[in-house]
Amino acid sequence: MLPRRPGLELLAASFGALALEMALIRWLPGQVRVVSYFPNLVLIAAFLGLGLGALGKVRWTFAGGALALATVGSAVGLSRIAFTSSGISEHLWLLYYDLPKNAPVIDNVLPPLAAVFVLVTALFIPLGGEIGRRLETFRHGGQALAGYAIDLLGSLTGVLAFLGLSGLGAHPVVWFGMAFLGWFAAAGGPAWQRTGLAACLGAALVAIQVTDRAQIYSPYYALRVEPINDSGFVLLANGSLHQQAIDLRSNAPDADLPSLKVMREGYRYHVTHLATPPQRVLVLGAGSGNDVASLLDAGVPEIHVVEIDPAIIDIGRRLHPSKPYADPRVAIHNTDARSFLEQTPLRFDLIVFGTLDSMTRLSALSNVRLDNFVYTLESMQAARARLTPTGGVALMFMVVHPEIEEHLFSILERAFGTMPLAYKHDHILFNTMFLAGPGFAHLAGDPTLHLPLLERYADRLTAPTDEWPYLYLDQRGIPAFYWQLAAIVLAVAVAFLAALNARTREAIRARKIDWEMLGFGMAFLLVETSLVTELNLLFGAVWRTSGMVFASILLALFASTLISRWWRPNPRWALLGVILSLIAIGLLPLRGIAPTGEITRVVFAVAVCGLPVFCAGFAFADRFSSRPDAETAFGWNIIGAVLGGLLEFSTMLLGLRAMFMLGAMIYLGLYLYLGRQHAAALRTGVPK
Repeated sequence: MLPRRPGLELLAASFGALALEMALIRWLPGQVRVVSYFPNLVLIAAFLGLGLGALGKVRWTFAGGALALATVGSAVGLSRIAFTSSGISEHLWLLYYDLPKNAPVIDNVLPPLAAVFVLVTALFIPLGGEIGRRLETFRHGGQALAGYAIDLLGSLTGVLAFLGLSGLGAHPVVWFGMAFLGWFAAAGGPAWQRTGLAACLGAALVAIQVTDRAQIYSPYYALRVEPINDSGFVLLANGSLHQQAIDLRSNAPDADLPSLKVMREGYRYHVTHLATPPQRVLVLGAGSGNDVASLLDAGVPEIHVVEIDPAIIDIGRRLHPSKPYADPRVAIHNTDARSFLEQTPLRFDLIVFGTLDSMTRLSALSNVRLDNFVYTLESMQAARARLTPTGGVALMFMVVHPEIEEHLFSILERAFGTMPLAYKHDHILFNTMFLAGPGFAHLAGDPTLHLPLLERYADRLTAPTDEWPYLYLDQRGIPAFYWQLAAIVLAVAVAFLAALNARTREAIRARKIDWEMLGFGMAFLLVETSLVTELNLLFGAVWRTSGMVFASILLALFASTLISRWWRPNPRWALLGVILSLIAIGLLPLRGIAPTGEITRVVFAVAVCGLPVFCAGFAFADRFSSRPDAETAFGWNIIGAVLGGLLEFSTMLLGLRAMFMLGAMIYLGLYLYLGRQHAAALRTGVPK
């Protein structure tokens, strides 16, 4: 029976690692804003650091605190530089509204991404060492699975605690304070090193607090409101210009200003050109309320507003000069636009897609952006189904690349069966409004609303779908930029592996790599990523969905690990269960067979997440408990997750659901590997 202390220390270390990982994923985009488009890079770096720390049996205590302080200081320093993206194939909204005009400008986003990756990797190395050391303590005491279960429990509590704080709108100093407490509680070493660690972590917290420029932290962004005289405000998200709230009423004090007239005309175009005055309008991505204010000024009697960010709704309700959200004609829905379209029983005379272009990803595990499932063929088909017989769809966008215009044109053309019209004029906050549906059919004779070139080649254009939802990519394929990111990840991994210690270098030279643990880690992250993306599409891309998926996965693993302490199913049968369940998930139309009730849908989601993970947990528990060195096994497993994160880039080529099949193939490889081991054991009489 092991003493209680190692278990508590392992729980604290795992809690601190997960909480720190999630805190960095939320905080870094507010400092180095390009990171908001690549949060999976932070996740991969955290995994790499944890794996390296366990493999190298690292015992850094004071050095870990110094790394935390260096990471915070470097991120704050990078936040003073404007990194742009003219050479990248995927458009990024990098609008440095909060920097002075004389701020340095670098036309390359790879340097800050590489710097962040190195810093985060190094930061998690000491935590990986702390977790690995405790796991080895449990293995040495004959309780390897008990140690792994505690590790999972710590991870689960870290996820839940962070999600709870995010929901309450806590600021970064609270997130990091929670993570640092877990880290300090787990730290070993002499008293002077623990004192040094505490001092460095405390200094990092002070730096985080005093350099915090955001006023509000929503579940998605670091938000700041900048007033514009008395006529409105600018809303910054992660430091970038996100929205501009303006009084667009016809009787506003500054209504005759040329800029306001231009914007007012743009926001009223769809209403004034609809065949019949709309009685019920739906605004998707309403933000702080410009669209709604214009519709109210036009006399629309019923308006339904959908906005995913609760903090932005609150800002609009309190601060928008027109007070549109206080009007009794307005019904507010804080949910995902795609989810609302598919679940509402209402029909609308006009559906307005506001400028929904997001500045973050769906999840830290995914390459899909928060708004990608709104701009797909299936989404536009759902919008068409919610129109009245005389209704129309108006899609507003700030188009900066021809590929984006082509994708939007194509999804509307295929969803409605006719060529959409396009009103192109710079209205400051958007420059293109696509029009589709019977309500705008009478405008088809206007030559200024046609796009002859796109109409001529409409059949050759790519229409993003739920399977390939990449609006901001020009075509299927992995862009060169992502190959460069993968090269950076691999180069950093090799450099750290070579630099850590002679033991690790010798193991790699002798090819003493635990390929089995590596494979389990690779397959698991692929499956986890696929489940997060699939269920965000099923339940809506709200922050609670990802939390539910993470919790379900960790609970399933925790349950199978606990059960494995008393009952050990054949790992090959468990792997067969994983393979079959992944194939079923990949082939079945989950959204078509999901129940409609809220509680039953949650049960369905937990079952979908839990079945493959539960089966995989049995197989992993069996193999992990047989390892002679739990620390090394844990390290290779986490390094495998890094490779799985890189494989996720292939969704841009193969599509999203292909990841279930790729995960099944890796598990099949593990199944065959175990079969060969079993056959060899029968021949030699040596148990495997």
